[in-house]
Amino acid sequence: MTELQDPVAQNPALHDPLPQDTLVYDRLSIEDYVARAGSGRRQSMRGFDEHYTDIVDYVVRCTHRIWEEKAIGLIYTHYSHNATVHLSGATLYGRETVVRNTIQNQAMWGDLRAYADDVIWTGDDKAGFYTSHRHHNTATQNGYTEFGPPTGRKISYWGIADCFIRENRIVEEWLTHDGVTVIRQMGYDPLTLARQSVLPATPHTHGEIDRLPTGQQAPAFWTVPDAEDDPQGFVRALLENLWNARLVNMVREHYAPGHLAFVPDSRKLHGHGDYENFVVTLMAAFPDLALTVGHQCMVGGGDRGWRVATRFTLQGTHEGYGPYGPPTGRRVFLIGISHHVVRGGRIVQEWTLFDEFALLKQLYGQTGVS
Repeated sequence: MTELQDPVAQNPALHDPLPQDTLVYDRLSIEDYVARAGSGRRQSMRGFDEHYTDIVDYVVRCTHRIWEEKAIGLIYTHYSHNATVHLSGATLYGRETVVRNTIQNQAMWGDLRAYADDVIWTGDDKAGFYTSHRHHNTATQNGYTEFGPPTGRKISYWGIADCFIRENRIVEEWLTHDGVTVIRQMGYDPLTLARQSVLPATPHTHGEIDRLPTGQQAPAFWTVPDAEDDPQGFVRALLENLWNARLVNMVREHYAPGHLAFVPDSRKLHGHGDYENFVVTLMAAFPDLALTVGHQCMVGGGDRGWRVATRFTLQGTHEGYGPYGPPTGRRVFLIGISHHVVRGGRIVQEWTLFDEFALLKQLYGQTGVS
């Protein structure tokens, strides 16, 4: 497509600048990170513990120490006292709440392993770092959960954590994972559990979804920049046009024919047809679905391609048939994060995560219960 109007083309503040000293995540093992600890800084890390060599090392190794080595008390030195953690179904406030939540999860998944797959980041030690950490988790459900006693079942799922970090402390965090996969692998039916869940006694009120500019006006069509010149802007323009302007033809125009996407419910989408069906099916269930970009960052370049992280929210009203059952008329709000690999002018690989179990609870949870 050509000659599309970009409503914010003159506003460079929409796109975070690529750091000059970009570190390329090279898929080191945790043993490599441990061995490199204390070997000297690879970038300026004012205020961070001396043994961290760079921001990628900080994210990977503090996650390993807290979750796998069970050094839960490190949360006191790695989270701010008033840290905020955003989930699709809740918001956690305060460091002590993070400690409590971590202990409860450790009790459920005592052998949890969080394998770092990538860390996409931006920022510096003056303004703060923003990181998007994609990880693949395995565990055994050997503890009690809200759904019942230990099942001994194995789970394996994707998760992404976005963090804003200053001087060794996470100030704000956004979490999403493939929640419906976890529920299925535990041996439960997600819809049955969703119907048993309890929503807040006073539900949130909802205004108009801001997918369209004003009233009956048409959505804006974004100019798609060259993928090599502006990979981050390229991804954002595709997301805006695809999800908000309903230009599903963007898939065949800007995604590689062999494009591979990992999406919720452990699905792998291969090629244009699979991906188009994923988009259209979600739109059919939520006809007013709107995607709002919250943050982007990117790293990479050269033959390996660019890796772009995009955090967004999804809002929509369940007014159509689809994988979530007959229309309920309920509104959903979800936090989502995508990691795109851009190479040769097209998207070649993608991870898009939002918690479908949180979605089902918003559609079928019991309301008005105190």
